Amino acid sequence: MKKNVRTKIDLSSLELTESVLDIKRVAKVVKGGRRFKLRAIVAVGNKNGFVGVGMGKATETADAIRKATESARKNIVRVYVNEKGTIPYEIYGKHGASKILLKPAVEGTGIIATETVRNILELAGIKNILTKSLGSNTTVNLAKATLNAITSVLSPEEIYQMKKGKISDINQEVVNG
Repeated sequence: MKKNVRTKIDLSSLELTESVLDIKRVAKVVKGGRRFKLRAIVAVGNKNGFVGVGMGKATETADAIRKATESARKNIVRVYVNEKGTIPYEIYGKHGASKILLKPAVEGTGIIATETVRNILELAGIKNILTKSLGSNTTVNLAKATLNAITSVLSPEEIYQMKKGKISDINQEVVNG
């Protein structure tokens, strides 16, 4: 199976909410010593099926958050959420050493997840889900693993079209029909 093809999304019609996932001081070692910067990770979403994650670095906190927000807006993807506010089936996502397992949950369960994963899922519009973080739990890799997992969820219509052989790859347009 090929990697997901992400299409361009019109941001003007979306009312996006942003959430700062992490701010951390990072250092670059140079000849004269260390150069410190701040790295911010931000998630943006409309709580109705669109979410994006971005990262930015700067010497000031506000600049790092602004850069991360711009990056997140450029990387917004569509997420399938069913009527019950959950995903239709169990899914597994991976990025680097971080792995995440997402399971659908009954209505009223809420989001059972770590802070990073919870923020991303809330901004995507998922209301009931069970998650398990496996492997490394670094914020960057966990955020990207979560995004990889939720973008690979297919709607029942897409699954039906794939079984009929009309879709050649995930997230592509219907071919010849």
